[in-house]
Amino acid sequence: MSFLIVLAALCFLMFVAYRGYSVILFAPVAALAAVLLTDPALVQPMFTGLFMDKMVGFLKLYFPVFVLGAVFGKLIEISGFSKSIVSATIKLVGAQRAMLSIVIVCGLLTYGGVSLFVVVFAVYPFAAELFRQSNIPKRLIPGTIALGAFTFTMDALPGSPQIQNIIPTSFFGTTSWAAPTLGVLGTVFILIMGLSYLEWRRRSALKAGEGYAGSDALLNEPEPFRGEKLAHPLIALLPLVLVGVSNYLFTVWMPGWYGTVTEFIPAVIGNPAPVVQETAKLGAIWAVRRPCWWASCRSSPWPGHRWWPRLPRAPRVRSAAPCWPR
Repeated sequence: MSFLIVLAALCFLMFVAYRGYSVILFAPVAALAAVLLTDPALVQPMFTGLFMDKMVGFLKLYFPVFVLGAVFGKLIEISGFSKSIVSATIKLVGAQRAMLSIVIVCGLLTYGGVSLFVVVFAVYPFAAELFRQSNIPKRLIPGTIALGAFTFTMDALPGSPQIQNIIPTSFFGTTSWAAPTLGVLGTVFILIMGLSYLEWRRRSALKAGEGYAGSDALLNEPEPFRGEKLAHPLIALLPLVLVGVSNYLFTVWMPGWYGTVTEFIPAVIGNPAPVVQETAKLGAIWAVRRPCWWASCRSSPWPGHRWWPRLPRAPRVRSAAPCWPR
């Protein structure tokens, strides 16, 4: 019976997430509801002694990774680097291979450390324009972006800085580069199966005479991309390369710097107990934090730079009367 209650709480949490409500708000509601149905007397003790304790531990380990990843992705977006990478990749692969181009672009950005939410909004206008030119149904855009951004670069490719690849390292005592052979094989399998499915759906739509618009009226169409001045693709790739190379180097160097166990005294006054941390469980998290911080600093445009967003200035109003008495 307890297992069914836990399963029902998970289903409720997935339902509210699917409906667009905040998981942060409804996660404690689902957890406490499960405890209430199991043993009502343990609601308060479980909330303060278990739920809050585990939530604080999760934030302590992974909140910096979330924040730095979001900041890095936003800087890549506002600097125009994401548009430059997308445009260059499409030119290299070819606009006629629309779905393959979008998958490669999404995989390149997410494997470089850009948040997948940033990737979706950065790539969507390009995907819509390519699919319109190739007369591929618009309904295949979400699946194409998801294949490149949500699958193999999340947890299959070795060294991925995404949080889905970092969280298991603290439980298994591994690094983000663990199981490279299996990761590469899984990536190839996902790409082959995903692209084959998308191509099958494209051919089926072509046989049925379905074009870009399909049978429905087009809504919320993005503005077509205009050839604005963008950064050079090699410059735009530098922050992504910095994240990957630094992540690998820190993964190799961390055990030599800190040893198997790191121990320090948390205070100067008094005699507190030392804080002991296992490097094997935290090395992957430490290795990702610093590259994301470095790359964020390197990719942020400075005021006056040609990629710095120009903000509208308020009109200057001059008074006809003097501001001081004479």
